[in-house]
Order: sequence, then structure tokens, then C-alpha cells
Amino acid sequence: MKNVFLKLSMILIMAILVCSNYTYTVKASKDPIAPEDDKKLIYLTFDDGPSVLTEKVLNTLEKHGVKATFFLIGNQIQGHEKTVIRMHEEGHGIGLHTYSHNYNKIYSSRKNFIAEMLKTQNIIYDLIGERPTIIRFPFGSSKKLTNAYLEELHKNNFTVYDWNIDMRDGINCNTPVYNLYRFATNKKNVENPIILLMHCDYTHKNTCAALSKVIDYYKKEGYEFKVIDSTTPEMYFKLRK
Repeated sequence: MKNVFLKLSMILIMAILVCSNYTYTVKASKDPIAPEDDKKLIYLTFDDGPSVLTEKVLNTLEKHGVKATFFLIGNQIQGHEKTVIRMHEEGHGIGLHTYSHNYNKIYSSRKNFIAEMLKTQNIIYDLIGERPTIIRFPFGSSKKLTNAYLEELHKNNFTVYDWNIDMRDGINCNTPVYNLYRFATNKKNVENPIILLMHCDYTHKNTCAALSKVIDYYKKEGYEFKVIDSTTPEMYFKLRK
């Protein structure tokens, strides 16, 4: 009888230990309230606009009550001036993405690259009365940006922003909506803050279709949606030596 009681006591102690560990794990899985500088932040960014689809993107952002940043191509603004004005009036960020987006032309020299940024800057200034200074390299700054190049851009008051998550809609605009969503929410090994690359030219219908789900995902994950401006810390790929 004494042995039976001893066994039952041991089983009870083990059960208490297991339950205690389980309870601790559940509590530990709930993050404490983060300090201000530890907030989870996301910057939704769109390249290659404006276009007819940019209006749909703006409608979706308005519906969800979030802001984004648009890196605009200068030669696409004509005919979409009202869209650019709407971006500005609704509090979205506006950046520069060259004038032509022609790879060989813009990367033939630093002078040409900067001239195209300035040209687009002036076009936007005529519409909204402000000169954007945030820029994004077409196809990204990887293997292009050096310390000297960055210093030259800074002398023109430009700040550079690449990305750390890519929806991959720029690789194939016809990628199925589910896959775009999956790529856009794959934040494994990605440091805070997130800068998410998407596109909003006339071919990116699937991006528009996936956007609401992407926003819902990051809202549920507790992210705060921010707009890139000249005070946002730069984020660029590894500099070329």
C-alpha cells in the first residue's frame, strides 16, 4: 500500500511539473509590451508608378487606413498627375525612381543617374510644391552603390532605400495571388523594420488583389505602418568596393 501511495505521489508531482512548464511556455510566448524604439515597423513601398492601377492601390490603402511610399518614374507621371496629387494629399510618401527607368541610360554614369532623379523631382515639385529626396535605384542598388557614390547622392540631399522583403511581383507580374502573399509575408530572418517591395504599374493586377491580405497579415502580427521620408534611416544593400 505504501508503494502504491509513493507511485501516486510521484505521478502527481510529475503532472504538476509538466503543467507548470506548460503554463510558463504559454506565458513566455506572449511578448511583453515593446518599448517605443522596439516597435514592429513595416514600410509598404511601391515602385514603377504612377499608372491606372495605382488608383486601385490607393483605394485599398484608404480602405485599411494605412499609408505607403511610392517611388515614381518621371516619364509616367503625365496623364496621372491627379494620382500623384492624391498620394500627397492622403499622406503617402513620394520618392524618386529616375525619369526613364532605362537601365543602360541611367547607369551609364552617376551624372545621368542624378540628372534623372532631379528631373523627376522637379516634375513632382510642380504638382505638390515639395521636392522629394528619398530615392530607390531601379533593380536595387546592389553592385552599383559605393561609398563615394553614396556621398555624392547625399550632397544632392538624396537618401537611398532598398528593401528586405520582396513580393517578387517585379520578377513576374502574373505570379498567382497566393504566391505573392506568401513572398510578401515571408519575414523569416528579416530584421525590424521591414521595407516591403511591391509594384504598381499597369501590369500588376495580382499585386492589387494580394494587397489587402498582406495588410491584414501585418496588422494581426502587430506591425505599425510607416511612411518613408527624409528622416527615415537609410536602408541599402551592401556597398560595392
